[in-house]
Amino acid sequence: MSDQKKTVLVVEDEEDILALLHFNLIKAGYNVDCATHGEEALAAVSAQKPHLILLDLMLPGIDGLEICRRLRNDEATSEIPIIMLTACGEEADVVRGLELGADDYVTKPFSIKVLLARVQTVMRRRSELQEQTETEELVRGALRIHPGRNLVQVDGATVELTFTEFRVLEALAGRPGWVFTRYQIVNAVRGEDYAVTDRAVDVQIAGLRKKLGACGHYIETVRGVGYRFLEGL
Repeated sequence: MSDQKKTVLVVEDEEDILALLHFNLIKAGYNVDCATHGEEALAAVSAQKPHLILLDLMLPGIDGLEICRRLRNDEATSEIPIIMLTACGEEADVVRGLELGADDYVTKPFSIKVLLARVQTVMRRRSELQEQTETEELVRGALRIHPGRNLVQVDGATVELTFTEFRVLEALAGRPGWVFTRYQIVNAVRGEDYAVTDRAVDVQIAGLRKKLGACGHYIETVRGVGYRFLEGL
């Protein structure tokens, strides 16, 4: 941990879970702010931008998905890492949250050790991306990918991707012709031992193809296996 403590905003309406997270994050060396409903969460972010948000999806008032959408659509808050806290059986909400640009999710009931590891991993990943300012760009046909700038262009026009979509594209385009299973895609984007459904990966690919427009066909489906980036561009 650096000399300057990182601040985590915990948005959770269940008092026992909020207290548990607050205690363990403080113990792990973080500054912690708390909010129990959507309006309070947005006000807290506006008052002091946190380094990461732990965001429960089921909240009174403005729910977690809407909070995620608003934060990602605001240039001032679009880069704040978000880890969703979800209940078992909320697969549709997990998929929607990933579509909106959440970085990760943890399912309740969760292990504190696992959650703290996820927090550390997401913060490190964001920090590494911010420090990459002169990384060599990838050029694939009409597609240009600037890893250090988190920028994608199709025929010179900028394409707005979520953090997850960008990482998926970077992984696939980095090895044209290489077939990635869904599990390998998850590992490339979020690290090993990240539990996610095939459906969530397929949703990311579908959204990515749509945003890439004329270059969407660069990402090929390998039936029964996974996906690959078109070779020979």
